[in-house]
Amino acid sequence: MTNDPASLVYLALLLSAVVFWFITQNRASFGKLTQQALAWGLIFAGALAVVALKDDIMGAIAPKQAVFANEGRIELPRAPDGHYYLTAEVNGAPVRFTVDTGASEIVLSLSDAQSAGIDTNNLAYVGRAFTANGEVRTAPVRLDSFAVGPIRDIGIRAYVNEGAMDGSLLGMSYLQRYSRIEITDGALTLTR
Repeated sequence: MTNDPASLVYLALLLSAVVFWFITQNRASFGKLTQQALAWGLIFAGALAVVALKDDIMGAIAPKQAVFANEGRIELPRAPDGHYYLTAEVNGAPVRFTVDTGASEIVLSLSDAQSAGIDTNNLAYVGRAFTANGEVRTAPVRLDSFAVGPIRDIGIRAYVNEGAMDGSLLGMSYLQRYSRIEITDGALTLTR
């Protein structure tokens, strides 16, 4: 479509003719037509507002972790299910952990270990762990890197759980790397 004045005038006249025809055909119920047009206009404006505020709405429903690198601090908001979750890059791959002060170690699920580039088929599952679901076999591994934003550790010991797990656990072997662990106002704060 070109932007020359003749085309714009033609489109304006065509739109005016369609609007004029629509009004004359519906003049008996013009009040009802106005109400419906206003209702649809409000619905459209509401939809635009939801799209424009999507990030703010999602942040309120499911707040995200915040990393304050210059202070060596990580803030984790309490999730709607009451748990605290931390997303870290394990060997460069994002892994979501449940922070578990009752777990002594970092425990990776099979799928998270595979995402992090660990060959789970060639591991020696020589360890045992006792979980709420019973006893499971575990395999010790060393993680090349474990990063939360710019906070980075290398060569961390972890375990791969051979059994079924919904997700990975972040236990005390990692949490003790922080000088302070504090829960206030619905947030877990880790400070180095």
